[in-house]
Amino acid sequence: MGKLVIVGTVAFDEIESPFGKTDKILGGAATFIGLAASQFNVDSTIVSIVGDDLPQAYLDLLISKGIDISGIEIVKGGKTFYWKGKYHNDLNSRDTLVTELNTLADFNPVVPENYKDADVVMLGNLHPMVQMSVINQMTKRPKLIVLDTMNFWMDNALEDLLEVIKHIDVITINDEEARQLTGEYSLVTAAAKIQTMGPKYVVIKKGEHGALLFHDEHIFFAPALPLKEVFDPTGAGDTFAGGFTGYLAATDNISFENMKNAVIHGSNLASFSVEKFGTERMENLERDEVNKRLHQFKALTQFDIELK
Repeated sequence: MGKLVIVGTVAFDEIESPFGKTDKILGGAATFIGLAASQFNVDSTIVSIVGDDLPQAYLDLLISKGIDISGIEIVKGGKTFYWKGKYHNDLNSRDTLVTELNTLADFNPVVPENYKDADVVMLGNLHPMVQMSVINQMTKRPKLIVLDTMNFWMDNALEDLLEVIKHIDVITINDEEARQLTGEYSLVTAAAKIQTMGPKYVVIKKGEHGALLFHDEHIFFAPALPLKEVFDPTGAGDTFAGGFTGYLAATDNISFENMKNAVIHGSNLASFSVEKFGTERMENLERDEVNKRLHQFKALTQFDIELK
């Protein structure tokens, strides 16, 4: 079984969508990544920082999923990162109402000793220098380093971001971010340009329209499963990343062919995440549900065609 290091936020989210609203609930990139990766029974740890206002029940949930939490720093008297947002009717756009960095403002990640030789590192969306410090702590070069980032860092820390991009194997960004990073409108051209920056593989997430995987001249597309109900897209991209990296760590195979499977597994798990608010759907997700939906994915994309 491969080891997986997950770096990112464990946070409070408060969400409003056309389907209702929540009080403060469990959120954060590392939380969603960890819950998704736990579907593959990988040996994973979360590296994060929280205040002592985070309920013990939230930490117990992570432990119950087999996630090592020794890398989560708990600051006495500190407050946990908090985000509040409101989704528009199409659920593709949202307004950020409140962002409180709190303890995250002084986050210096410390990778647990027994995970410094991990096979896979998943760098959740954080300041590029925080991501770089994790890479520097690894005692050997991981087989795979995956980075998630966003337009905020392209606007405010581009030089640092370009430096960390040199040291990674896979980048996961959305289509708008791929265009901003490269100045190219065509996603094919943008992906090729990003590969010259360092990553061998580029995953471009397109939300409800699926995800694209690029490697050299090869392109693979995974659709998003059409769903009857979508309650809350928060964490869907992180759930995708958790399924993607969890599957690769579990199978110990980082070939392009296996990455295709990883993209499908990531998309599959993300389709569950959006069905309830926050982490609720992922907390009790059963393996037979996951497998049943994988068959739906297969039926959605498989066809026989007669070529003349």
